[in-house]
Amino acid sequence: MLLAYAMEAERALLPEWNDDAFCSAVFLAAHHLAPDSVTLLGPGADEVRQTVVAPGEVARRLAEVPLPEVTAAALRSAVTGATDAARYWEEPDGEDLLAAAEPVRRELRRIAEHITRSPLSQWWTEPLATDDQWSVSWGDDGADFADSTAAERLRDWHARVVDEEIRAERERPTNPAANWSAEWWSIPPVLCSTRTVFDGTPAQLWFVEDSLGWTRATARRVSLPPDARVYEVDGAQAWAALCRRFPVEVTAQKRHDWYRATGRNGSWVVPDWARLADEYSGVHLTVAGYLAAAGTAIEVEAGTASVIAGWAPDETYWLTVTAELGADSVALLLDDSGEDVAWAEEAQH
Repeated sequence: MLLAYAMEAERALLPEWNDDAFCSAVFLAAHHLAPDSVTLLGPGADEVRQTVVAPGEVARRLAEVPLPEVTAAALRSAVTGATDAARYWEEPDGEDLLAAAEPVRRELRRIAEHITRSPLSQWWTEPLATDDQWSVSWGDDGADFADSTAAERLRDWHARVVDEEIRAERERPTNPAANWSAEWWSIPPVLCSTRTVFDGTPAQLWFVEDSLGWTRATARRVSLPPDARVYEVDGAQAWAALCRRFPVEVTAQKRHDWYRATGRNGSWVVPDWARLADEYSGVHLTVAGYLAAAGTAIEVEAGTASVIAGWAPDETYWLTVTAELGADSVALLLDDSGEDVAWAEEAQH
C-alpha cells in the first residue's frame, strides 16, 4: 500500500513516463526480482530486460518523491490497489519483493508517517462502525443467504473442513512445493459488511481481493442491535489469539497455497467459526489490521501458524442472526470512463 501511495504521488507530479523517475525504477526492479510477474512486450522490451535497477536505487529515488497533502481519494486508491494485488496461491510478485527489501522498507517509513499523521487515515484503526454497515453483492447475484441460517452454514462449513482435511491428508502430497492448489481463503461462509467511505459508497465496493472485474453491484444496509458482540482483529496478535482459542486444522488442504504465499512450511490452522459463534456475533478486521497482517504467516503457537486470506479491509463477517439486511437495495454501476473511477447509483428507467 505504501509503495502504491508513493507511486501515485509521483504520477500526480510527473504524469509522463520518465526513465529517471521512481515509478520507472519500481517497474524495472520488480521485473528483475520476479521476471515472471511482469510481462514485457513491444519495442524496447529487450533493453528493459538488460537494465538492472537495484532496491538501493529505488530507495534513493523514493527519498526524492515529494509527498502531496493526503486526500481521502489517494488513500482509498492505495488501499484498493494493495487489496486487489493480494495473492495467496502464488509466490510474491516483484513489487512484493521490492517493498520487502530493507533499503526500500526504510524509505517507506516516511510514507507511513506521512499517511498516519493525517486525520483521514484515523478510521483505519477504528472498531466496527455499528451505525453504518452495508452488504454488497456482485453482478446480478442478489444472494443474501436467505436460504439458510448462519448457524446451519457454519455447521456445514465445519463438517466440510474436517472432511476435506482427512481427504487431503490421504490424497495430496506432503511436499509443500508440489504443484497443487485448492481453497486458499480463511473466511466464514456468512453475511459480510463494511462501512461507507468518504463518498458514501460501501468500502466493500473498493477493497476486493481477487477481483473479477465487476462493474455492477447491489448494496443493502445492515442493521445491528446495540448489544452485538464483535471480535476486533486489529493485527496479527488478535488473529493468533482467535486461532489459539478456536483452532481447526487445515494443514493438508492449505499447505501448498500458503507455502507459496508465505514461504513457510509447517502446520496450519484457521479459526473454528462454528465454535466462535457461541461467543461472538461477528468478527471485524480493521484496515490497519489488514495492512499489517493479511497474507503473512501468523504464528499461533510453536510449529503452528495461520493466514488472514480472502478478507478485505474493514470487513465484518456475521456469525449469528444479529445482522439483518434491509429490505431496500441500491443498484450501483462502476464508471471508469473518466480519469476518476466512481461507483454511482444506477438510473431507474
